[in-house]
Amino acid sequence: MHTIQVDLGAASYPITIGSGLLTDRALLEIHIPGRDVLVVTNTTVSKLYLAKLTGSFAQKRIAECILPDGEQHKTLQTAGWVFDALVAHKMNRDATVLALGGGVVGDIAGFAAATYQRGIGYVQLPTTLLAQVDSSVGGKTGVNHAGGKNLIGAFFQPRAVIADTDALATLPDRELKSGLAEVIKHGCVWDPMLFSWLEREMPKLLARDAEALAYAISRSCEIKATVVARDERENNLRAILNFGHTFGHAIEAATDYARYLHGEAVALGMLIAADLSHRIGLIDSPVKERLREILMLAGLPTEAPRIGAAKVQQLMQMDKKVMSGSIRLVLLEKLGRAIVTDRYPRAALEATLAEHFG
Repeated sequence: MHTIQVDLGAASYPITIGSGLLTDRALLEIHIPGRDVLVVTNTTVSKLYLAKLTGSFAQKRIAECILPDGEQHKTLQTAGWVFDALVAHKMNRDATVLALGGGVVGDIAGFAAATYQRGIGYVQLPTTLLAQVDSSVGGKTGVNHAGGKNLIGAFFQPRAVIADTDALATLPDRELKSGLAEVIKHGCVWDPMLFSWLEREMPKLLARDAEALAYAISRSCEIKATVVARDERENNLRAILNFGHTFGHAIEAATDYARYLHGEAVALGMLIAADLSHRIGLIDSPVKERLREILMLAGLPTEAPRIGAAKVQQLMQMDKKVMSGSIRLVLLEKLGRAIVTDRYPRAALEATLAEHFG
């Protein structure tokens, strides 16, 4: 068991990573001070882990809210079902929401916790690699809108993140690969040694080697905890963690959140961002090719859908980094260093979009 602290003053919390944590009653109850608990999960995860989790509690009043599985269900309507469950079970401000699942469950449950009775406690129990290395950490909560991804939400930190690595044993291969995209992202924007380690150890990660996965999760959480501690509300530095996301979110929205998993869209977005970085002279061709090769090694997509450059640019205008109508992008200066900027030739962006999206 390994613990990493997210240092945010009064809002600080631990990330605990290890085996068998979903049934560690002592660990769980540390972060659940009140009597009432609402477990928010989905139809897939509930069959695998809900009974194990709820069986770990004693003298708690436990209710369940089981959501449909999939990014297309990350909506205000679905969040409303969580509110309905909280109200139906007469839960008050001392209740705790447990988010048992991947990034969608975590974002919806966290958003509900942030806004129900103006805020109640919640704990992230991520069961996918993507959630364990990225989305469960940092307090970003919210839902999608037809106009764009994560447009409705709040920054609201959990009481704790408890990542049980045993849950990865039941994760489909495609979901595992999707999570690896966010680990690769951390190497791109912060830690070139992690990137080099991934180039060497990718076969072990794909084979679900426990030691390799534990390192990938721990190092990713360390990086995100460091960045979030310096910039909780994404005023500047934290935006580098959105490398590939401006393009990736546009891809997800343009394909109705049904064609690509989040990590797959981010993988494509990172390639496109690297292409633009190269086009304007920030990185050389070998860096761009190393990124393409590691994504291919991880089994992630490298060819963007031909959905039209104009449509993508329109969707990018709704990105949360846009200021005064200007699209700010996360670009690479070198492996391990990223910048957030709107100072790039518009012709270079248009050429990049035309090349990748048609």
